Amino acid sequence: MRFSPTTLILIVIAPFIFSQNAKGHSILSISNPLLIDTVKKLVWSDEFDIPGLPNKSKWAYDIGTGNNGWGNNELEYYTNDSLSNAKVSGGYLILTALQQKLGGREYTSARLVTRGKASWTHGRIIVRAKIPKGVGIWPAIWMLGNNIDNKDIGWPLCGEIDLMEHTGTKPGNIQASIHTKSNNWILGTQKTDSIYIADYGDAFHDYQLDWDKNKMTISIDEKKLLTYHNDGKGKNSWPFDDPIYLLLNIAVGGNYSGFTIDKKALPAKMLVDYVRVYQ
Repeated sequence: MRFSPTTLILIVIAPFIFSQNAKGHSILSISNPLLIDTVKKLVWSDEFDIPGLPNKSKWAYDIGTGNNGWGNNELEYYTNDSLSNAKVSGGYLILTALQQKLGGREYTSARLVTRGKASWTHGRIIVRAKIPKGVGIWPAIWMLGNNIDNKDIGWPLCGEIDLMEHTGTKPGNIQASIHTKSNNWILGTQKTDSIYIADYGDAFHDYQLDWDKNKMTISIDEKKLLTYHNDGKGKNSWPFDDPIYLLLNIAVGGNYSGFTIDKKALPAKMLVDYVRVYQ
């Protein structure tokens, strides 16, 4: 733990509680609700300790091929309640992309969402994951505004936060992006940065978002990657004061990853150790 003078004062006056999950991870919570504006408290998590299908009280699925391959011309079919594509085992959520024909597609995968289960406005979000390798394999940890399905809003006015994307065309090049009506990939104005991580597919890393009314910062293992500021010009550039939900998925092919698929990389697996949300 890194200490600052502020942190030291809080430790003196605030009751902290450390607990451990089944994997031995320490989880910090704060029992004094008066400190919620000063120190973030764990408000939602999934430690993936119960084997089987993902917890239905926390996760739902996007199913099928979406509109034009989920707007990206993706090549996979996302399944629902399939242990072949999404399961909890050994203390991890395991998402798997397969070469498997279904729904007119050559590949299946899973896209888990907290939409309708949980969403957040501001806070700190950490997803600890190990991502798959392979050209054309497109794992993502990202967020969308709850109002995306409102016909008067939709994408990109709802806002999109990409904590992590990787395509395999540049192995180890991890990208983070922010999309809004003013700044998005269709216009070529999205806010994006990337970092090289040599062991991206062999080790777990923390993909993190710190977000308040003034700015958001995306980090990997506490190293800042991308910061985006509220410019005060309204929802076209800052739609991020409304609730946003989380998505975890592996796409196969698409506008971002390209359409050359390394079939030797299949099945491709993304392992998620935990998801934690603090406010």
